[in-house]
Amino acid sequence: MPNLRTVTFVACVACAIAACATRPVNAPITELKRGTGYRLETRQSQDQDRETLMILAFSGGGTRAAAFSYGVLEELRRTEVTLASGRRIRVLDEVDVVTGVSGGSFTALAYGLYGESLFVDYDQRFLKRDVERELLVRFLSPANWGALWSAEWGRSELAAQLYDEILFDGATFRDLKGRPGPLVVATATDISTGSRLGFTQSDFDLLCSDVESVPLSRAAAASSAVPLVLSPVTLNNYGGTCGFEFPSWAHALQGREHGARPANRALYRYKEMQSFQDSASRPYIHLVDGGLADNLGLRSVLEVMETIENARASGRRTRLDGVRRLVIFVVNSLSAPRTDWDKSPRPPNDLMILLKATGVPIDRYSYEAIDLLTDITVRWNALRGQRNALAVPEIDVYAIEVSFAALSDRSEAAYLNDLPTSFALTPQAVDRLRAAGATLVRESPDFARLLRDLGAARSP
Repeated sequence: MPNLRTVTFVACVACAIAACATRPVNAPITELKRGTGYRLETRQSQDQDRETLMILAFSGGGTRAAAFSYGVLEELRRTEVTLASGRRIRVLDEVDVVTGVSGGSFTALAYGLYGESLFVDYDQRFLKRDVERELLVRFLSPANWGALWSAEWGRSELAAQLYDEILFDGATFRDLKGRPGPLVVATATDISTGSRLGFTQSDFDLLCSDVESVPLSRAAAASSAVPLVLSPVTLNNYGGTCGFEFPSWAHALQGREHGARPANRALYRYKEMQSFQDSASRPYIHLVDGGLADNLGLRSVLEVMETIENARASGRRTRLDGVRRLVIFVVNSLSAPRTDWDKSPRPPNDLMILLKATGVPIDRYSYEAIDLLTDITVRWNALRGQRNALAVPEIDVYAIEVSFAALSDRSEAAYLNDLPTSFALTPQAVDRLRAAGATLVRESPDFARLLRDLGAARSP
């Protein structure tokens, strides 16, 4: 009987905890104010160099991605340039936008929050920490069982609590808004439609919600919520209730103004936006790992480029008309660890197949995104100045890919390629990833061309 009473008591306590465990609810907005909030337009007002738009795209890949992208930040911080105005600054200070997916979102969000102080202790505070073990301990702790049984509070909410404690210190996007520096966009995937959702006010306008109330830890949890391992992160959708108006480029794409070639990628985005606006049918949005929609964080960049090209063809103006240099760092942490499956007549088990089936499409799409970026860049640079190239914007594009495959040290590339996608790497692996990111930026021909074109000289 004592054992039965104990079990009954524990069950009652667990049920009580479960009843109290509720997810954070994102706040609604009743009226849109496009000139305010955490969005690109408000960050551009602080930018002193309006002719250069510099974007860092940090891919997914767990701690491997977080450390590799951190190495890129470190190198940009060390590199100084002299602008045409004679002002000497670090390249890092010219960055306008940082996109982060899954593991890359942690470095992106942490840089947006801490700025210069990130370089003091980020490696010890997060990169060299066994985050996976700490998550597992929390998942297995009886103190959390009741909350985990709750219908609206899953493993990702528990993960967000941990991320908040070890890295984000309770900060929300309101804190990012109040700090100088680039716009940081953490991206997740709407599991119902496959659409991406960025944690910026521009995307939250679609939901008629205020992104400033969202904790950074919850954005990171959503962006890295690997299906099956972690639960989706749920947002309330109030779309269609705040007077949202589709931007002019969307109306132009729908109407195919002036017979211009439709920007297909942007047209598809328009359809995604329509879906988010239908809160009557979709009152909740369930978000998972951003890598399922765009593991490189390049889709938004490609859409911007196609929209600029379409606007040029139709004679419309955009807020990016003053941009003369578009600089895109693609920090690609994609790895393909070797397997010995083909050496045995015994096929891989179901879990191995599931992981491979998820990863292969992501990898293929990543390659295609890079190829498309390269194709657009080559076309713009090749056709600029020709009489029949009226649709080509007068923008120099610098596409700087930072990936393991570009390392000249093949043994080091093989070592990094075999690192797992996890949140637990050895300190040695973290340091080698950081060093590789810095080396690839430093040795990039496109980066050297950018420095020359800016009239810059590397510091001794």
